[in-house]
Amino acid sequence: MPAARPLIRPFAGLRPRSEHAAAVAAPPYDVLSSEEARQRAAGKPCSFLHISKAEIDLPPEVDHYAPEVYARSAENLKKLIDEGILIRDTSPCYYAYRLVMGTHTQCGLIAAASVADYDSNRIRKHEFTRPDKEDDRVRQIEALNAQTGPVLLAHPDSEEAERLIAAATSGTPVADLTADDGIRHTIWRIDEAKAIERISAVIGALPSLYIADGHHRSAAASRVAAARRGQGRPDSAEYFLAVIFPARQMRIMDYNRVVRDLNGHSLDSFLQAVGERCTVTSCAGRVTAERTGTFGMYVDGRWYRLAIRPDRVPTQDPVRRLDVSVLSEQILAPILGIADLRRDTRIDFVGGIRGLGELERRVNSGEMAVAFAMHPTQMAELMSVADAGEVMPPKSTWFEPKLADGLVSHVLD
Repeated sequence: MPAARPLIRPFAGLRPRSEHAAAVAAPPYDVLSSEEARQRAAGKPCSFLHISKAEIDLPPEVDHYAPEVYARSAENLKKLIDEGILIRDTSPCYYAYRLVMGTHTQCGLIAAASVADYDSNRIRKHEFTRPDKEDDRVRQIEALNAQTGPVLLAHPDSEEAERLIAAATSGTPVADLTADDGIRHTIWRIDEAKAIERISAVIGALPSLYIADGHHRSAAASRVAAARRGQGRPDSAEYFLAVIFPARQMRIMDYNRVVRDLNGHSLDSFLQAVGERCTVTSCAGRVTAERTGTFGMYVDGRWYRLAIRPDRVPTQDPVRRLDVSVLSEQILAPILGIADLRRDTRIDFVGGIRGLGELERRVNSGEMAVAFAMHPTQMAELMSVADAGEVMPPKSTWFEPKLADGLVSHVLD
């Protein structure tokens, strides 16, 4: 029987030279449309968007999943390596990664995480994945022979893990930049043998890790590992690129909902139907959902505060008691006729980073009829769902700050 693999291990990262880090770093591949990426990368030949979204270097009519897109991605990566923009560390390392967004700071560890522990659910999931999106990431990994988009993981409370990572941030960073959105990204290499050994032991002793963002990337890594297993190829594919933060440092923002019409209701009949399930209070200004069980609602140029009646919240079910579930079960499905959040084109989702003004804009323009401002899902709620082996509703979490692509990649030797 093969020996158990460690939960995490160090790796020789592929990264930009310090002086090129700002030019290379890019937003995650899945937060920009192709047109947005094309605009962001214009005049920036080193931007990692040329690798993560290589369709921007091909004619607009080319299918984003066409073979030539992945081939161009590999070509662009090779070019940055050949030009010395990207270099590879000569020995396995961990990396400390600090993000600063305004007054918020979080510091985590870049590591290679075990596919076996993902497959066994020690690295826990909370979302369904879509086969087409998995296929895309599999093709990207195979084309590059590397994982370039890190999976965002959370670890439960561990003061020693936090102390070990914080200790690594006192030296000279290998990357330090402030991105266009004002978020500062700083990375330090951890290459001292005793520090690596201790970090491996402390993280490895944790009962579980939790996927916060990156379900398709981790699922794709598992598929690549399964395909390569038994072929006599090096086992680096048995690990995937991850950034692991303490759960208590991570920040989830509200993920709000906008709906195109009132499902045949007049304004009065809609408010009456909502009032049968909630306490409805008309407000003079914007309404922030300050606690669980409350929502802001914007309709017909006015804000309302909604408080779901307590007897309508199933407190024992970790999924159904989520605010996103309560809104769906009490208002979206029975009143607005939206039962399938994944497929119904009458609903859209707005990340809280855009602010409540974006909800007003979408309704005032006539594009949407009603908007709901949500209370952010809490990390403890996410972890409870994952521990129960359940799945959260679509668009339940919006993590900020976002990781950058391109600052450290994991090559599959």
